[in-house]
Amino acid sequence: MKTAYSLMTNNVNMLGTLLGDAIQRAAGKETLEQVENIRQLAKLSQQGDNNAHDKLLNLVRNLSNEELLPIARAFNQFLNLANTAADHYGISPHGEAASSPLKLTELFNTLKSQNINEDEIGKAIGKLSIELVLTAHPTEINRRTLINTYTSINSCLAQLDHDDLADYEKDRIMRRLRQLVCQAWYTDEIRKNRPTPLDEAKWGFSVIEDSLWQGVPLFLREFNDQLVDAFDKQLPVEHAPIKFTSWMGGDRDGNPNVTANITAKVMLQARLKAIDLFLADIQVLVRELSMSECTDEVLQYLDANQEYAEPYRMVMKMLRTKLVSTHFYLTSLLNEEELPAPTDVLIKNEQLWQPLYACYNSLIACGMSTIAHGPLLDTLRRIKSFGLQLTRLDIRQDSALHTEALNALTQELNIGSYADWSEDEKQQFLLSELASNRPLLPYLWQPDESVKEVFDTCKVIAKAGEESIAAYVISMAKKPSDILAVYLLLKSTNCKKNIPVVPLFETLDDLNNAKPVMQKLLDIAWYKNKIAGKQMVMIGYSDSAKDAGTLAASWAQYRSQEELVKLFAENDIELTLFHGRGGTIGRGGAPAHAALLSQPPGSLKGGLRVTEQGEMIRFKLGLPEVALSSLMLYASAILQANLLPPPNPKQAWREIMDEMSEKSCKCYRHYIREEPQFVSYFRAVTPEIELARLPLGSRPQKRKSGGGIESLRAIPWIFAWTQNRLMLPSWLGAGAALQLAMTNGKESLLKEMYHNWPFFNTRLGMLEMVYAKADTNIYQHYEKRLVQQPMWYLGDELCQMLKKDIETVLQITDDDSLMADLPWIAESVALRNSYIEPLNLLQIELLERSRRNHDEDSTVEQALMITISGIAAGMRNSG
Repeated sequence: MKTAYSLMTNNVNMLGTLLGDAIQRAAGKETLEQVENIRQLAKLSQQGDNNAHDKLLNLVRNLSNEELLPIARAFNQFLNLANTAADHYGISPHGEAASSPLKLTELFNTLKSQNINEDEIGKAIGKLSIELVLTAHPTEINRRTLINTYTSINSCLAQLDHDDLADYEKDRIMRRLRQLVCQAWYTDEIRKNRPTPLDEAKWGFSVIEDSLWQGVPLFLREFNDQLVDAFDKQLPVEHAPIKFTSWMGGDRDGNPNVTANITAKVMLQARLKAIDLFLADIQVLVRELSMSECTDEVLQYLDANQEYAEPYRMVMKMLRTKLVSTHFYLTSLLNEEELPAPTDVLIKNEQLWQPLYACYNSLIACGMSTIAHGPLLDTLRRIKSFGLQLTRLDIRQDSALHTEALNALTQELNIGSYADWSEDEKQQFLLSELASNRPLLPYLWQPDESVKEVFDTCKVIAKAGEESIAAYVISMAKKPSDILAVYLLLKSTNCKKNIPVVPLFETLDDLNNAKPVMQKLLDIAWYKNKIAGKQMVMIGYSDSAKDAGTLAASWAQYRSQEELVKLFAENDIELTLFHGRGGTIGRGGAPAHAALLSQPPGSLKGGLRVTEQGEMIRFKLGLPEVALSSLMLYASAILQANLLPPPNPKQAWREIMDEMSEKSCKCYRHYIREEPQFVSYFRAVTPEIELARLPLGSRPQKRKSGGGIESLRAIPWIFAWTQNRLMLPSWLGAGAALQLAMTNGKESLLKEMYHNWPFFNTRLGMLEMVYAKADTNIYQHYEKRLVQQPMWYLGDELCQMLKKDIETVLQITDDDSLMADLPWIAESVALRNSYIEPLNLLQIELLERSRRNHDEDSTVEQALMITISGIAAGMRNSG
């Protein structure tokens, strides 16, 4: 084990030493000695040394407020540097990346060995579609400044990852590393102000600029090369299987800070950033495309009355002029200056694509394919993947806001109260108005601000460019009228675009009712004609898991997808399932390859559309090489799922899943909803209340003020339990259901499911990952210091349950230890534990002091926020 991970552990040790040097220079030798003493005691404590554990507890309790801050900062930085070393290990040819881009080659070899028809493979590749939806859900704690620093550190580790470095080269890299580690130490970890939706959107743009702009062409080149090697076929230039959409600036569900004006600005900012990036691309092509021989197709873009010694270069200069003109125009719009649009402004992607594609074809026709397949090919693929809009925008809003808007409208028209009508009455009104040619909105109507905002958003959609809006997502969609309502709202603002309107089914009941709702819609002739053979449905993972627990939710998600796939196949309609996954297990997160292969057969035929949330964007897409690896995993898993689909579950498997789902949900809801002390216990034993003070994102922590667990968003619900190491939402109920099945004599059936059904295998794998990160010893310290004794019985019950759950899962998997088949992840988790435990103990101390003194000490408050940040960094989803 030690040899296998020596690159990662050596880098962790090296970065730790450099951080120690920085701490000693900044805070003094005594502080460094305290930090090192705590680290050593934590390491011994993790190995089972009770004496070291007691010493560690005593040491932390006796630290002054002033001493707590630099020590919290030190362990926070240790964890972020350990993450950076692990990230590098993941992309190093001497680490995990030695095999990750080869997933596709492995799949192609498997397809050949199973004699899958090459035409069938070609069709599957032609239909391959990966759409990643970047969201700003507030789980990315690190500031962009520090993210950039860690990226630079990763770059230095890559430079050191060579055996043939001269001494002076190594010295130069080490000098730069020292500077970067010092920069990290002297930078405030916590934002001073909560980011705005515009800030979040700009963060999304920076991920594209810094990583995906290089990573996507890198992925498509690698995909093409492996396709050529396997089948001697090229990936068509115009086929871009990867696209990006964003919720940043478009997701207004429960976020009053996302307004129609903000959405319009975000789309303009995105276009401006795209122009910047394409200008840089074209400038490279101006320098490089100095060839003289070309076809008439290229000359048609130039003045027919002139001769050109370097025609390609002239086309590039012409495009550069148009890009500069477009940049000037977009800047004037952002500055709210009233200027007429220039005649050469670039609006549609085809305006950039066609001349570049003509040059590409000409170079190949003239025998210069090597040049055609250089930077020009990368730019063409960027047009298809990103376009002049950089990333398309989804609009998301809660169905209740649409009902409120239509209710205000019907009352203004004196035709009744829409909100009070039956479902049949609502549908009758909506369909009647959708078929009508007359205007719907009253002249000079001045509705309340919240209602006006709904209509203003629809007006922004109506004015947006053809390729700027990807979909309109309806949260809490429950009935056919919820979907029809959006079509009417868009029509009322004269929106001519046929934007996909996407219902989001996100509670247990909603998932179970998804098929009946969609069936009723398909029975409506107007609706079936409107969708023109294509439908997108979003499956909610976070809120369904919060509602029913992960086991019951995941089975409901599986069955709902099965039913929807069958329904739309029977109606000959192409279905795209949109997966609203989070990063953690409790929000539907899972290693990408395993997660996709555990989907129901046929569920990926319409391609993959999935949210990438918060910190997972950085972990999976934050570096070009990481993006390459992630996209390869996505592509190979989708092709495998479509060409070698997983088995349909046996009836006996379905029946036991139904039973376990019911038991799991009952156990979960017993604690969450029925246990009278639970809400008070939760708020005492977790830093949930303190999390609200951390300026993570622009969206409020709760959907509405007041209320209990039901009003809390899924993210802080998971986040709070992750901080104290119980990880409760990710496992509660699942083990109890498995134990009941075992007691009922179903052990052999469960083992059969584990070995033969990817869905069940992945569920148990996710439980193992959660169990490996849980630590009941640390959790009980939270309870004993922060919770009143009469409520301790809850913690005793939960910890006993967790212990039994782990034993049950290991019995089913026939393993002696957790994650035995994922040694790298197990090693990565173990590596962080000796840094996380001190932060947990510091956090307990700080929570107790903060609550006792009502946040009067700013030093305590700052140190507490840093422990939250550090534990979040350490408890990252290692998948």
